Amino acid sequence: MLFGEAFKLALQSLWANKLRTILTLIGVVMGVASVIMVITLVQGANKYVSTKLTGYGADVFTVQRMGLIFNAEAYFRYNKRKILRIEDYKAVQEACSACSDVGASLSRSTNVVYNGHSSNNTNVRGYTWTMIGLNNIDIAMGRGFTPADEDHGTHTAIVGYDIIDNLMGEGDPLGKEIRVDGIPYTIVGVGDRQGKTLGQSMDNWVAVPITTYEQTYGYNDSVTIYGRAKGNADSMEAAKDEVRVLMRARRHVAPGADDDFEVMTNDTFLDIWKQISGLFASVVLGLASISLVVGGVVIMNIMLVSVTERTREIGVRKALGARQQDVLLQFLIESATMAFTGGAIGVLAGVGVGKLITAIVGFPTSVPLWAVFLGLFLAGAVGIFFGVYPASKAAKLDPVAALRAEM
Repeated sequence: MLFGEAFKLALQSLWANKLRTILTLIGVVMGVASVIMVITLVQGANKYVSTKLTGYGADVFTVQRMGLIFNAEAYFRYNKRKILRIEDYKAVQEACSACSDVGASLSRSTNVVYNGHSSNNTNVRGYTWTMIGLNNIDIAMGRGFTPADEDHGTHTAIVGYDIIDNLMGEGDPLGKEIRVDGIPYTIVGVGDRQGKTLGQSMDNWVAVPITTYEQTYGYNDSVTIYGRAKGNADSMEAAKDEVRVLMRARRHVAPGADDDFEVMTNDTFLDIWKQISGLFASVVLGLASISLVVGGVVIMNIMLVSVTERTREIGVRKALGARQQDVLLQFLIESATMAFTGGAIGVLAGVGVGKLITAIVGFPTSVPLWAVFLGLFLAGAVGIFFGVYPASKAAKLDPVAALRAEM
């Protein structure tokens, strides 16, 4: 039997039992759709995180009081550490010869008011004048901060586009006055649009000089220090080592004792993120594989029913000269076609659901071509694996006994 003829017979058999075929495919569709959806979401999130982190530059590192917190024990351990102060930033700025730029930031959430209109949960940031460059914030209108703004604690502000769109509407925002926790600030700059992530706007922020921030909110918040190394990777390590030695001396850390602060780079965050996303993907893909196995068992069960129903047909074909491998091939192709069709539908469903999540929630997605082929391969493999036994049973039927079978 030619492959094309076997494929045609398989399609005719599936078409003759449309409802049964559709119900059989549900498990495979759900399994493949889950695999594709997870891959697209994880790949999209990886690309987004990588883009955002590299936006700071591969040569930027941070010094902060808290490390990444995964449990209550880590939180309480980090919370016992002394805070980092603006004086630590100034010491690093003066002493780090391997750094080209040094900055510091503070932040909290509050409301911003303009002309009777109020924003909710706006991120208010205290920035040194160098942070605009260190955070790679593009100024769409106006200017960034200057050393004079920082030295004199001016009441100037740079705002994200949500403040313009939601509070001010049309017109030039530069020179207008907003109130942050009742304190007036004059807008001198507007940051470029950054869009949404996970449904959360990245443009709902206001930046003020860090000295003004501390005058308003006090001096008990721990600052995050940013540093940009000069030149290559060796300079990065030199800058980090220089800052670590300086901070240990300032904080009186005993020789041999662990640092009571964290020095982090983009690679630190990327490695941790990849571990988390990889663990998430493994768990969800493991659950999705259960759907594929269930779908495969259903296919095997339906194929066994099909063999029973078509016993006389098999006997006639064998009597007319069909060999065992011809019958085996026919039923294997039928099983694989059924699974492959479910896989194709599952791929489309997975991509569609991923894009729908992006549209509704703002979660980034990315559909790599290899994921599409992986979904189709898994579906086909399931169909062939679980179709071998029914196909083998059909191929081994005795033609005489098959012809005697009752319809």
